[in-house]
Amino acid sequence: MNGSYGDKNEFFSINLDKILFLDVETVPMCKSFEELPDKFKPLWENKAKRFSQQEEKPAEELFFEKAGIIAEFGKIVCVSAGFFSFSGENERVFRVKAFSSDDEKLLLTEFKSMLDGYFNRNNNYLCGHNGKEFDFPYLSRRMLINGIRLPEALNNFGKKPWETRFLDTMELWKFGDHKNYTSLDLLAALFDIPTPKDDISGKDVADVYWNANDLKRIAEYCNKDVITTARLFLKFRGEKDLEDEEVVVTN
Repeated sequence: MNGSYGDKNEFFSINLDKILFLDVETVPMCKSFEELPDKFKPLWENKAKRFSQQEEKPAEELFFEKAGIIAEFGKIVCVSAGFFSFSGENERVFRVKAFSSDDEKLLLTEFKSMLDGYFNRNNNYLCGHNGKEFDFPYLSRRMLINGIRLPEALNNFGKKPWETRFLDTMELWKFGDHKNYTSLDLLAALFDIPTPKDDISGKDVADVYWNANDLKRIAEYCNKDVITTARLFLKFRGEKDLEDEEVVVTN
């Protein structure tokens, strides 16, 4: 199938080559609560109260475990993006690239350049798993914190929910049920897709970054999440499975 389904703005008619699949990996802004700038310490203690009530741990202990999921106290260390391209009748390729760096502003600037260049045309979409609740707002907040003008692909100021160009495989799976979170690895198991968690999972990223200093390992994991999200999207559309030989990872 060549990705052409007509021009209607509906799930089954969106051209596959107009979708950028992405995933974001985040960590606490520093290695420990003790290293947190003084002005942020009382702010974290206040923020951590909702976690403390659930886990009965002091805010200092919760910092390394929880700060990375909150944009105001974390930072992005990797963004992976993938897209389909088609040539001829049946040749399909899924190209994946990871933007990773200790310098958050640098990697976000490079990622924004890619968005503004190739994927900032009309009728293009961003797709992630839980992207609407996490990846898309986290990216937007960290770009603003780093003084980066939002790319149009992420700019939803003043837009109604149905006017944004966001797709979310977790939202698609809910079918209107807002009570439950369904993880990407659970859906991968249900649909017989190779797990992206065969090495590390999201809860390991902070340790791999701050203690093992292994950005390459995080980037590989982030790429796997993007590939799995694309495979899940194809399953939802009843399309041909994405085979390993169709995936091209670029540096």
